[in-house]
Amino acid sequence: MGITTSQQLQNYYDLFRDTEVTYTKDILRTLAIDPRQIYIKCNGGQWPCIINSTSFQMAKIIVGTKGGAFAQISRKDPPSVSLRFYFLQQHDQPISFFITGRVSEISKYMNSNDLAVVTINFTQRPPDDLIEKVGRMLEANSNAIRRKEERITITDDSKRRLGLSKDQTIIFIENVPRRCILRDISFSGAKVILVGIEKFVREKNVVLRIHFEDPDEIISLEGRVVTTSPVENKPEIIYACLQFNENSVPTSYKIRINNYLTTIRKTILKVAQQQQQQNSTQTIEKPESPKVEQTAQTQSTESSLEENSIEIPSAENQTTEDSTKIESSNSAENPISQNSAEQISEQSLPDLNIDNIDFTSEKKDEQIKS
Repeated sequence: MGITTSQQLQNYYDLFRDTEVTYTKDILRTLAIDPRQIYIKCNGGQWPCIINSTSFQMAKIIVGTKGGAFAQISRKDPPSVSLRFYFLQQHDQPISFFITGRVSEISKYMNSNDLAVVTINFTQRPPDDLIEKVGRMLEANSNAIRRKEERITITDDSKRRLGLSKDQTIIFIENVPRRCILRDISFSGAKVILVGIEKFVREKNVVLRIHFEDPDEIISLEGRVVTTSPVENKPEIIYACLQFNENSVPTSYKIRINNYLTTIRKTILKVAQQQQQQNSTQTIEKPESPKVEQTAQTQSTESSLEENSIEIPSAENQTTEDSTKIESSNSAENPISQNSAEQISEQSLPDLNIDNIDFTSEKKDEQIKS
C-alpha cells in the first residue's frame, strides 16, 4: 500500500465526510478491526461496545441497557464520551486511538429492551489513520462501479503491483476444482485459461480463488462463465471469461484493484507532466516576422535620411562660393541615401516565385501559402 499524502487525506475527508459505513463482517475483516478491543470511556470508566456504523463526523454504537455505560450516557445532561478504535496490522504494532464526542440520540436496537443504539457526534476531526482506511475503502467501492470494466493484464509488473504470488490458481466449476491461469482481472470479472470442453464450461457457476500477498490472504470470487473460446492450435485448452456476482465481491479485492489502477493513473500523469515541462524548456522563441523587420529597417533608413538632410543655416558674412559648395554637397548626399534606402527595402522583401506555382492544381492555395 502506497503512502497517502495530506492532500489525498483531505480529499477523502471532503468527499466522504457524511458517508455512513455499516460495519459488517466483511468491513471489519477488510479494515482489520478487532471488535474485542472497542470500548467507550465516560466519567473515568470504560465499557465494551459494538460499532454499528461510522462516518467522519459521527458514530453509532450498540450498548446494553443494563450496563454502566448506558446509565452514564442516558442522563438528562450526558457527559462527553470517547470511543476507542483498534486496528490490527500484519507486520507492525496495532493502531489504536480515541475520538471524543457527545451523545445526540439514543434509540432501541431492533425493538429490543436489552440493547440500545447510541449516536455520538464527534467534536473533533478523526485521526488520519481512520480517514485513510475508511477513505480508501469508500473510494474502492465508488470506482468499482465507475471503472468496473477496466481490465488489468497479468504480467510480471502487474503481479508485483497487485501482490499476486503467482498467476496459476484454482477455479471451482460447479464445485469441481480445476487448475487455471489468470490472463486478466477487473472489478467485475476475469479471464482464465484452463483445460476443458467449451459446452461443459459455458454458463456454469464458478468460484475463483486468488492468492494475494502483503497482507497474505486468499480471496474467493463467486460468478459464472459468460463466454468461452478455444486457444489457437490447441483445441483441448480454452479461454473462459468470468463475470463476478457484484453483491458478493469482497471489499478487500476491490481495494487491491483500486490501488493498482490509482497507482498506474498517477504514474501516467507524472510522466505527462514531466514531458510537458521538458517541452516547455526546449521551446525556442519565434523570430520576428519579415514584415516587422522591414518596418524596423525602413524606420532606421528614414531616420538616417532625416539626419543627412538637415539644413545648415548660412551666416551673414558667408560668401556666395561657400553657399554654392554647401548646396552641391547636400545634393550629392541625398541621391546616395535614397539609393541605399531602395536597396535595403528590396532586400527585405521576401521572394515570391510566381513561375513555379501551378494555378491549375488543387493544392494551389497550399503552394501560395508556402
